[in-house]
Amino acid sequence: MNCVKNVMFSILINGKPSQNFKPQRGLRQGDPLSPYLFILCANVFSGLLTKAQNERSIHGVKVAHGAPEVSHLLFADDSLLFCSATVHEATVIKHIILEYQEASGQLVNMDKSEIVFSRHVPHQTKDDISHTLPMKRVDHFSKYLGMPTHVGRSKRQ
Repeated sequence: MNCVKNVMFSILINGKPSQNFKPQRGLRQGDPLSPYLFILCANVFSGLLTKAQNERSIHGVKVAHGAPEVSHLLFADDSLLFCSATVHEATVIKHIILEYQEASGQLVNMDKSEIVFSRHVPHQTKDDISHTLPMKRVDHFSKYLGMPTHVGRSKRQ
């Protein structure tokens, strides 16, 4: 336990340091425990999504005939969620996000979140879902980690 130390903070107010104080909760940026804490929280989020999928409250996507449904992918601190384009499933996703935020103390930044619809979803349905999940609506994700998200050639080619 030699590597774990109590930390004290001081802030500058009008250029002068305040009295030292101890933080009440949380970990400092760069703390070696941070990745493990995040993994625990992400595992809970994944569990909530899997539970909803098992209860048939949300439906994932199948990448091939006979393949299992995929409702979510987690990488680093990003999440990709997949569901049917219905207001009901959007509402379930919204409640899962709220439950996760309440349980973990973390907040999902909806301003940084995006929603993409397949091309056959009616415009009114897109509007209704966008009202339920107030995220930026985009036609497609351009890049993720510097790589294009659409790979391969069109089925029409």
